[in-house]
Amino acid sequence: MTLEFWSFPTVQEAATAAKEAGAAYIGGGTLVVRAVNEGDVSITRYVRSNDPGLSRIELDGGQVTLGASVTMSRIASDERLGFIAAAARAVGGPAIRNMATVGGNLFAPSPYGDFATALVALKAELLVGRKWVGIDDFLAARESSADIVSAVRFRLPEPGVLRFLKVSRIKPKGVAVLTLAAVLRTGADGRVSHASIALGGMADRPMRAKAAEGALTGATLTAEGIASAVAVVGEGTDPPTDALASSWYRREVLPVHFRRLLLS
Repeated sequence: MTLEFWSFPTVQEAATAAKEAGAAYIGGGTLVVRAVNEGDVSITRYVRSNDPGLSRIELDGGQVTLGASVTMSRIASDERLGFIAAAARAVGGPAIRNMATVGGNLFAPSPYGDFATALVALKAELLVGRKWVGIDDFLAARESSADIVSAVRFRLPEPGVLRFLKVSRIKPKGVAVLTLAAVLRTGADGRVSHASIALGGMADRPMRAKAAEGALTGATLTAEGIASAVAVVGEGTDPPTDALASSWYRREVLPVHFRRLLLS
């Protein structure tokens, strides 16, 4: 089978070309190229853009903006992004991180998508076409999106606010059994004033643990204070059964690792 490779100077031109039959937009290639190598004959043309904005990393006015083509290795090595480096390093080994991109991770099927789980906890917004869209809304309908994600933005978290945990059978670069991320802010009284909790591997895409967020707000980060949140963290989940773990196993271990995350 012959594959064509088309490159365009702007995202808009690439987005138009990617809508043609047989075309697939390619970032780092860890998803699309793998699909072709595994026998997907529906893809006959790779489309990409060389727009320099896709590779930008900007921190301005308390906001972080990452171009969709920024790789995990760049994030992991950028001192300004140390707060999210653990999530970037969780994506495969060094060779994969040199190719895997922010935009591609948003489309990674469960149990992949470790970095996207952190973005859900950060309540990121995505530039889809010409419009900024909340990450929860985007993930809920990502298969039907006809536009290209060109950037991600989120509020720069205060030191120690973002917590991240990847649980895998093979460390350090094994595929996740589940992934957890949380943005937790506390008031002067030591009680949680803001909680945003994201789960990977507990549905077909990263999701918020809203019941746990509600239970955690106003609580202290002690074994007693978090008990209610730990008890309800699995509400609304629908974990898959795959070669790594069964649905039952993921449900059983989620509260254990969530407790570890909160008390870390």
